[in-house]
Parts: sequence; C-alpha cells; structure tokens
Amino acid sequence: MKIVADSNIPFAAEACAPLGEVQVLKAGEFSRETLYDCEILLCRSTRKINAELLDGTAVRFVATATIGTDHMDFEYLNQRGIVTASAPGSNANSVSEYITSALFVLAEQSGQRLCEMSIGVVGVGNVGSRVVAKCEALGMTVIQNDPPLERQTGEGRFRSIDELMDCDVLTLHVPLTREGRDATYHLVDAAFLDRLKPGAILINSSRGAVVDGAALGTALDTGALGAAALDVWEHEPLIDVDLLSKMAVGTPHIAGHSFDGKVNGTKMVVDAACRFLDVPADWDPAPLMPPPDVPTLSLDAAGRDDEDVVREAVMALYDVRRDDAGLREAATADPDGAYFNALRRGYWKRRAFHHTQAVLTGGSAELAAKLGGLGVQV
Repeated sequence: MKIVADSNIPFAAEACAPLGEVQVLKAGEFSRETLYDCEILLCRSTRKINAELLDGTAVRFVATATIGTDHMDFEYLNQRGIVTASAPGSNANSVSEYITSALFVLAEQSGQRLCEMSIGVVGVGNVGSRVVAKCEALGMTVIQNDPPLERQTGEGRFRSIDELMDCDVLTLHVPLTREGRDATYHLVDAAFLDRLKPGAILINSSRGAVVDGAALGTALDTGALGAAALDVWEHEPLIDVDLLSKMAVGTPHIAGHSFDGKVNGTKMVVDAACRFLDVPADWDPAPLMPPPDVPTLSLDAAGRDDEDVVREAVMALYDVRRDDAGLREAATADPDGAYFNALRRGYWKRRAFHHTQAVLTGGSAELAAKLGGLGVQV
C-alpha cells in the first residue's frame, strides 16, 4: 500500500513506515500522476483536495494535519466514498501562545497594561478556550462570544456580540463559513468596525476572509481602530502589502505553526489512518522531538511588577516580532507572493511554553500561578 504525505508534516515518513510504502512530496508536487497508485493521502491546507487532484487515483483515505478543512471538497470526497479525517485542536495551544505574545507587543505599543484591559474572544472552541484561559491568567477581563456553542450548551458564560463592542481588544477564533445564521465571511466589516470602542485593538488568527481587509485598512487610516494584528489574510498567499504596512503585528499564517502543534497534527492523522486500516495506533513522537531553545529560564522578580516579569518570560520563549519582521522583509523583497508560503514551509521549530522550566527568584505565589497559567513550568 502506498502512502503519500506532505513534506511539511513532521515525521510523516517515520510515523507511517509501519503502514506501507511512504512517499513524501511537497504540496506543489501533488498531482493525479504522483497520486495515481496512492491509497492514503496526508496533506496540509496549502493544497486543494478535489476532483481535479484525485479523479482517477486509488486514494481511499485523506487526512489533513490541520484544524481547518476549507481546502477539502467534502461533497466530492463523500461521493467517491473517500474517508476523511482532520486534526482539530492540534495547534490550539500554539495559537494561544501566539496571542499571548501578540498581546504583550500590542499593549506595549499602545502604552497599556494587560491587567487593566478587557478582551472579547469570538469563538470559544479548541483555540478560543485556551485563549480565554491564558488571558484570565494575565489578569485581563475576558468576555466570551460563541452563539453555536451557547445554543448547544446553554451555558451562561457567553455574551452577545454587542457586549464585546466596548472591549479594549477583540480576538477572532472562528471557522470561515459563508452561509447560515452564524456565517463568518466578512463578519468584521465596516459596520462592525464602526461599533467598536474608539482605539480598540483587533486580532485575527482564524481565517483571512473573516475580516474585510479593505474596511480594516480604512478603520486604521481614520483612527477609528487603534491597532490590528493579522496572522491570516484575504487572498493568501497574495496578501495586501499595503494593509501589512498598517499592521501593528503582521505574520504569515503561522500562529498555529509551533513544532509541537504540527507534530500533534501528525500524530492525529496517523492515528486516524491506523483506525481506517484497523491496526494499532501506537506511534510515539517523543523520542524524535528536538530539545527546546530555552530549556530553563531564570527570572528575578524582586521588586518588580508581576506583569513585567511575565512579559519577560513570554518574550524569551516566543517573541512574535521575529515573525512580523520576517514577513515585512520578505514582502518587500519578493512582491509576487511566493514568499508567503515559503515562510510557512521553512518555519522555525518554535516550541511550546511547557517545555521550559522557569526558576523564579523573589516572586510571589500569585506570580508563579500566572506563569503556570500560561503553561510555563515554575
């Protein structure tokens, strides 16, 4: 049996070796010719999975090692009887750590302190719930909005979108949907932006088309919006470079690209393939994982404000400005758009906060709890 895996799925060859013959290809190399005798296809979101790609092939199982599935034509796949799987939640912690770093950068740029700010979280699923937890650990006032989940659970923690309009920050964690009562396509349009409090900050790490880019640019130009951070863009990889120039933080769709998140995705799709083949799902990636860049971190908290210490820790583990600078430099040097996917494919091995042991001197139990709430071992 032949298995084809995207080269951007870490350890795919090692994980799938017991299941059959494994061929690792770049997403751009996927074609009917390269997949004609493939039975299991493991992909990521950079390649459309549809009739144009799969007609005439032997593919009977497709799994995407991503939380999003916009690139998969499920109507076609179901008609063909092709079994599918994805990796929901695999990169949720990674995105929440990205948001944590971005919040510190945005707060510093606006001259504010996170512990005195409110944040509205739109979408409280795998990703949003982790963002809520980290923002609460930072001492922010958190307001949650998720109409589908509210209807499903009946929980009283959810608020209407109107109640988020007075928040200092709004962060989006929703799927891209174009129809139905909860459609999110251009959810944030000119009318939406006009309702936000003056000087508010917008963060989008969900899907690019959830935000109307033209309206966002206008709101920033007029000062109606205080600042914005985008990790996702309309028309990727051909992003609006002028809009990038207006961003407080702009990154190339890498919020969920921590190495741990990508390996979680590998584990989830390989396990799904094992279930499809009715064989044991026992692959363990731990022995293959590289050591973290910051295994230990010394923090002297004596006489310092807790938020300053937490900020030092977060920036030491992941400073989102590194990815911001990389995108701006590449966009200037290579305006044809090829750089965007290249940055994603060649992304560095960012590790999760929980791999770092912080040694805290002169700090309180409250400070230790805040760091622990972000995932740092103290």
